[in-house]
Amino acid sequence: MYQVDINRQEDGAELPPPLAASASEVSSHVGGREGSAVHRKKQSKFSVVNITRDLLLAYQSFGVVYGDLSTSPLYVYKSIFVDKLQKHQTPDAIFGAFSLVFWTITLLPLLKYVVVVLSADDNGEGGSFALYSLLCRHAKFSLLPNQQAADEELSAYKYGSTGHSASSLSLKRFLERHKKARTVLLIIVLLGACMLIGDGVLTPPISVLSAISGIQDTAESLPNGAVVLITCVILVGLFALQHVGTHRVAFLFAPIVIIWLISIFAIGLYNTIVWNPNILSALSPYYIVKFFRETGKDGWISLGGVLLSVTGTEAMFADLGHFNSFSMRLAFVFVVYPCLVVQYMGQAAFLSKNIPSISNSFYDSVPGGAHWPVFVIATLASIVGSQSIITATFSIVKQCNALGCFPRVKIVHTSRHIYGQIYIPEINWILMILTLAVAIGFRDTTLIGNAYGLACMTVMVITTFLMSLIIVFVWERNIIFAVAFLIFFWFIEGLYLSASVIKVPQGGWVSLVLSLVFLFVMFVWHYGTRKKYSFDLHNKVPLRWLLGLGPSLGIVRVPGIGLIYSELATGVPSIFSHFVTNLPAFHSVLVFVCVKSVPVPYVAPEERFLIGRICPRPYRMYRCIIRYGYKDIQRNDGDFEEQLIQSIAEFIQMEAVEPQLSSSESLSFDGRMAVISTKSIQSSSSLIVRDDDLGSSYSIQSSKSPTLQSLRSAYDDENMQIRRRRVRFQLADTPGMDPAVREELTDLIQAKEAGAAYILGHSYVKARRSSSFLKKLVIDIAYSFLRKNCRGPSVALNIPHISLIEVGMIYYV
Repeated sequence: MYQVDINRQEDGAELPPPLAASASEVSSHVGGREGSAVHRKKQSKFSVVNITRDLLLAYQSFGVVYGDLSTSPLYVYKSIFVDKLQKHQTPDAIFGAFSLVFWTITLLPLLKYVVVVLSADDNGEGGSFALYSLLCRHAKFSLLPNQQAADEELSAYKYGSTGHSASSLSLKRFLERHKKARTVLLIIVLLGACMLIGDGVLTPPISVLSAISGIQDTAESLPNGAVVLITCVILVGLFALQHVGTHRVAFLFAPIVIIWLISIFAIGLYNTIVWNPNILSALSPYYIVKFFRETGKDGWISLGGVLLSVTGTEAMFADLGHFNSFSMRLAFVFVVYPCLVVQYMGQAAFLSKNIPSISNSFYDSVPGGAHWPVFVIATLASIVGSQSIITATFSIVKQCNALGCFPRVKIVHTSRHIYGQIYIPEINWILMILTLAVAIGFRDTTLIGNAYGLACMTVMVITTFLMSLIIVFVWERNIIFAVAFLIFFWFIEGLYLSASVIKVPQGGWVSLVLSLVFLFVMFVWHYGTRKKYSFDLHNKVPLRWLLGLGPSLGIVRVPGIGLIYSELATGVPSIFSHFVTNLPAFHSVLVFVCVKSVPVPYVAPEERFLIGRICPRPYRMYRCIIRYGYKDIQRNDGDFEEQLIQSIAEFIQMEAVEPQLSSSESLSFDGRMAVISTKSIQSSSSLIVRDDDLGSSYSIQSSKSPTLQSLRSAYDDENMQIRRRRVRFQLADTPGMDPAVREELTDLIQAKEAGAAYILGHSYVKARRSSSFLKKLVIDIAYSFLRKNCRGPSVALNIPHISLIEVGMIYYV
């Protein structure tokens, strides 16, 4: 029912042995999340429920994931034969272009992502940070030293076996020993995340502009300014729709994409049969060799246009948490892939007989009677194509935020059934402003496409690199397989990336600027957070000093519970000594609360609380570590205090039956932690929980003054919507209970009745005077600016404002 583990200090020294129990006793169910890998394994793989759910998710994925990838036929051939390749517009060159497109779609989306990358999910989650968290769980790659041994016992932490080959062990030791290597790895991961966010900025304007440009081709009298105005109106409407959530957006958009895919499949099949059935021979890679033999360097530059056929592929992996790998594979293999191949084949067949139509290849290839219906569907599908990358951007920002690499933002959980579907208001509106700026500033899909291709291919190159590390450290395959995977796909992606880099002056610089700005924000936030944590780590209050003060801590201990929030997972933070030396009184019960993220996507509710004791029993000082995964949503359920009290009471009773704790009361137990399961609390706790009505007759005995009580009453009257319930605890009449345990539980109940205060340090982080100019610039200006303009810690931690005490403290890092 509960589990106890050693909590190691940061320097690697082990504390006394654990109290009791094993990891297997903690339930592996991730509460509230349907579709997680852990939950799926408990059900029959081919049950009716699973099949129905997977088909439903596959249907939704069309509207969220595959919109961008499916609309690429609108502009791919036009982009390939632009600039210098115009002089090579021959039937053989068109056959070679189709062969390039076919093998690009086959090797990258199908072989790399569907077959390999989607298998590297982190308990159902995808994206570059999911790969990074997997690596951090299998090696000490993280730069933030808050890992504990108890974290390794989480049910979601386990992944595969533990054996390593000699070559992988040497590589692992090299990365663990060299901090610079781990910093480079983090920067690579952050760059991939930033490039994906850059995709989120570039995809909406290129998709919508391409659709509205089609309107201009049809209505030649429409001025260019009107095209930009219509584009901006559609973009504003698209971002305004995001707050309803991925679930509703998917149901709204999925039929559009499905109809679009069926339409382009039918058009491609018709053009192949009618115009040139010999195009089937271009499936042979021989035509690629022939293409480059005829076009030379011009053909290599044209790869930037071929690359647009796979833009949006990364969304398959980044959006994995919104669906699951089986549903994504199902949708791509049986619908998206054949429809795209047949469409590109049909366009090539048409163009081989109608070379002058290359500049408007898609619409010219549509049979006359179907022109207007296809035009309407194409316009809607182009708008839908923006949704996949917007959703992926929300997922990436949430992961960066949880792992300490992005400023605190508001995370809204939009689905009651699919746990990974979220909405971030600040990011949504920032993306909208940037997309409007790109659309108004460029007004040209070719220039935006150059930036788009560069961002897309950079993300693919980084994913390939991280996957090679996953093959070695997580899948524990021979390093030869990882090297072969890396060389094969880097060779292909390197060709496309080099062709995209050439076009940096022609619009490609936009993706570089956007990614560098986001990378600067992420790295500054992570650097400042790490420096602040290191300051706390090296300035912890010595336990000998606390023991020397005695149980009263040298001050008056008044009734009540003091919840002292700190980022430290072990030890007493320096801010506590700041409190003690400046305040004349403190609460009779002190709980040091640490809310931290662990490198797993989800933490089961019954594994969330980690309870321990600081100093001997008479001090009434405890530690509570609340663990969240990087995809968990910190909800304000209104019963945190009740759960905390019950967890501490369970820990007190559990600790009393351990024989090794009865020998001495003078020992310091800091670091000894126990996982307290919420299920075990309800069945074995000696506390009786009673809900009281919120009517006027409700009252509790409290040491608070009448003035404070009246203030709280006024606050509650103004905030009726957040008043859930009030809970009172009573000690059960349990015969044979240790008198010391009974006394401690009684003190705990009385402290709860007196009220709880949330004590939070309002920290000011400054660089030391001896620091370099660059460090002062990063800490004193950039990091301070981000801290002042992001959500406050008290808001992010759901701390009630009426009970909050903030004390300022300067950190010189």
